[in-house]
Amino acid sequence: MKAGKSLATIFAVPLLLALLSIVGLVAALTGDGWRDALSWGALASPIAAILWACARRRA
Repeated sequence: MKAGKSLATIFAVPLLLALLSIVGLVAALTGDGWRDALSWGALASPIAAILWACARRRA
């Protein structure tokens, strides 16, 4: 493990993904129209992050 990484650095991306997931779930439950698009985008972000990490690991 690299020395000198703070907790904010380590947990920034997981916290962002968690917040996006919560926003997506709330948007999906509360309305239609633009909220549907918001929920699709927000709930797709963890999947996009996983795909990005897998592609980066193979390269």
